[in-house]
Amino acid sequence: MLIALVGIIYPVKADEGMWLLQLMQEQHSIDMMKKQGLKLDALDIYNPNGVSLKDAVGIFGGGCTSEIISSEGLVLTNHHCGYSSIQQHSSVEHDYLTEGFWAMSRDEELPTSDLTFIFIERIEDITDVVNAKIATNEITESESFTTSFLTNLAKELHQKSDLKDKKGIVPQALPFYAGNSFYLIYRKVYSDIRMVAAPPSSVGQFGGETDNWMWPRHTGDFSIFRIYADQEGEPASYSPNNVPLKTKKHLSISIKGLEEGDYTMIMGFPGSTSRYLTVSEVKERMEATNSPRIRIREVRQAVLKEVMNASDKIRIQYANKYASSSNYWKNSIGMNKAIIDNNV
Repeated sequence: MLIALVGIIYPVKADEGMWLLQLMQEQHSIDMMKKQGLKLDALDIYNPNGVSLKDAVGIFGGGCTSEIISSEGLVLTNHHCGYSSIQQHSSVEHDYLTEGFWAMSRDEELPTSDLTFIFIERIEDITDVVNAKIATNEITESESFTTSFLTNLAKELHQKSDLKDKKGIVPQALPFYAGNSFYLIYRKVYSDIRMVAAPPSSVGQFGGETDNWMWPRHTGDFSIFRIYADQEGEPASYSPNNVPLKTKKHLSISIKGLEEGDYTMIMGFPGSTSRYLTVSEVKERMEATNSPRIRIREVRQAVLKEVMNASDKIRIQYANKYASSSNYWKNSIGMNKAIIDNNV
């Protein structure tokens, strides 16, 4: 779990780095943030034994960051993060992609299959456990990176933990810093997620691919969902008897506006980083991944666009496939351009 930090001062300066929640004191990132104006302590942001900001910021769907904005499980995320769900509920008769959607009551909130919201319960350092298995030849160093080993290790440690009988807990073991550290992340997964609101794509995707990955960008890139749980507030499959989750913590939205020098912090789940690539690996990324992706997806998207323009039904059916393809097509174009322009 990562935090990207930005101190809003003049001139604007971003403190880059991979700041891990559980290492804020060891990495002294909390000290840096406080010097810039943060009024929270480390435990206010991440507290494995109490309520903190980690209980109001979670993982939406396949990996988007989202925020809890009410005491009854209301979730705010990006329009593009909710896009596949908006498509799922759309039809020619009810084209929510084009027209938008707003539930005027709880009964109108739309159950969305295969959608989850994940809270981080806690993060444990398991580097010594992995290194011990390597030292005793139980596994090789290269095997410590494999999905099969990490999945089995997570299950093994979960069964020994105090969370083994808790509902909805899914453990995940991951390598960090190119395998110099390993962490076990206990995630609590809710699967009854319902769509509450989404703007029309003319707002949520304003600027289209022309503006995507660009700065500044002006778009209403949001959608709203709600987490439902059983009567005890625990994760449960969809049921009409489920109720909105009574959340431990939620973010309040201020309408006071910003003042020059106000402190700003972004907390979220970037997923992965290529920060440590060597020069040869950057070259390989450009030539073996990005360039073929640009050429192939450009052709693919032209074919999709032609059939989508001919039929509203097909446009809706292929909307998310097209958006997913064009997103990293544009990303690859920008990445190669930035590397060349900056003589990386």
